[in-house]
Amino acid sequence: MRYPETIHASSEAMTFGQGGDAANDAAVQGAAGGGPLAAGPGDADAGLMEKFANGDAAAFEDLYRRHKGGVLRFFLRSLKDRDLAEELAQDVWAALIRARAGYRAEARFATWLYRLAQHRLIDHYRRAKLVGFSSLEDEEEALLPAAGVSAVTPEDVAHQRAAAARLVSLVEGLPLAQREAFLMQAEGGLSLAEIAEATGAGFETVKSRLRYAFARLRDGMQGYLP
Repeated sequence: MRYPETIHASSEAMTFGQGGDAANDAAVQGAAGGGPLAAGPGDADAGLMEKFANGDAAAFEDLYRRHKGGVLRFFLRSLKDRDLAEELAQDVWAALIRARAGYRAEARFATWLYRLAQHRLIDHYRRAKLVGFSSLEDEEEALLPAAGVSAVTPEDVAHQRAAAARLVSLVEGLPLAQREAFLMQAEGGLSLAEIAEATGAGFETVKSRLRYAFARLRDGMQGYLP
């Protein structure tokens, strides 16, 4: 989970109500990326997907290994039920398999993948007649440092766990559209243009959603970030 680093980087550049829209827009661009929408030679995932479409099963295994965590977390942070989140994530991979023959690298693979995830989530809410989001599953262990990286004190661990719990709560509290844009950036690494393509929203609308999401998260994390 890269959220603390993402929010901290944004908080250094973003001062809402101070510095004007230019500073805020620069922060959102820096946090969400401004890469091109079209797939390019650097999109290794698109190459893997094309190999899979041509019958290379090992290429699918590589794609699954690289993106399974992000796709699952996208659903986990939108649903209260881990089993349901895993089911929807598997539905996305099943949809990918079914669509492989028609895949064209017209956009980054991640854009295409998270569009599938977004459509599956919308379909779930439509069928379940749900409105908004429920509580998130706590995954604060993702904030703990890797073994052998550095020694930490019990106080450090307690602080990190408290920060993780606070962050999960704040993400849960974001409005649906803001959360969706934030998770696509944080989990999928999508740029503003790619999020706009995946969600069908305008570029400026996505920028505004991310701006307000980062502001709410940053303000809510005061006292937890260095």
